[in-house]
Amino acid sequence: MQQASLTLGPVLFNWPADRLADFYRRIADEAPVDTVVLGEVVCAKRPVHAKALAEAVGRLERAGKEVVFATMALVMQPRERQLVRELVGQSDRPVEANDATALALLRGQPHHVGPYVAAYNEVALKVLAEGGATRLCIGPDLGIADIRSLAAAAVPGIVLEVTVFGRLPLAISARCYHARAHGLRKDGCQFVCDRDPDGMPVDSIDGDPFLTVNGVQVLSGSHVSLMPELESLREAGISRFRLTPHSGDMATTAELFRAVLDGHVAPEEGQRQIAALFPEARFANGFFHSGAGKFWIDSTLRAAVE
Repeated sequence: MQQASLTLGPVLFNWPADRLADFYRRIADEAPVDTVVLGEVVCAKRPVHAKALAEAVGRLERAGKEVVFATMALVMQPRERQLVRELVGQSDRPVEANDATALALLRGQPHHVGPYVAAYNEVALKVLAEGGATRLCIGPDLGIADIRSLAAAAVPGIVLEVTVFGRLPLAISARCYHARAHGLRKDGCQFVCDRDPDGMPVDSIDGDPFLTVNGVQVLSGSHVSLMPELESLREAGISRFRLTPHSGDMATTAELFRAVLDGHVAPEEGQRQIAALFPEARFANGFFHSGAGKFWIDSTLRAAVE
């Protein structure tokens, strides 16, 4: 069984520069993650915070962590295409493609593929590998049976990664619901998404918690946690595990996942501590068990039934 690696995905939310800088300082100094993905994935209009990111790159690499730059998940305008070209052409670090535009520009050179690129079967996996992909973060809606099939395909040169913590990316749109919710237009949004550092909760018409809006992006209303399923993922052949940043103690979150992966903490105890770190979060793992994504399914009871 391969050594397990932890990846910290890109910050999806519109955090101010000082918060972003503080966040990555702690990740560099305290979080036992192997790879950190940086970059704006959601909206090209948001502030770049170049100084904070440049500082983060240096500090993370001095701490021995691999730095990867992510492209946007939805590329529509000429300016956005140019940003992707510049990132692909100028980066001397690995690039994670999250859109077909980036895949086309990266074709023929080693690169990573993020969870926004749909790859649901072995054929898609082979096509990505032939284009130069060396790592794929599997889409968040695949269950363990599909994950096993992809891992069993053993496509040469490509390593699979699974998101095991955080709100899941479900959709992305040309329209900005965040702006419309505040009576604004996308072109004059006033960056109101910065008011919700973990996204804006959306309830159903019956008043039940439903989804989370993050600018033009729709995220799950619940936090996925596959802490109890880590062993099943390892047995399926997965060796890389991704955490999505949120407000809260992400360094300790990484420590807990590392401890469970290394066998120092039982999965059930690890999940209990994760729940204590995020007391307002609703946890879910339904997609993993091929059910509705919003539900929490007790893995022990499921295994006993099956």
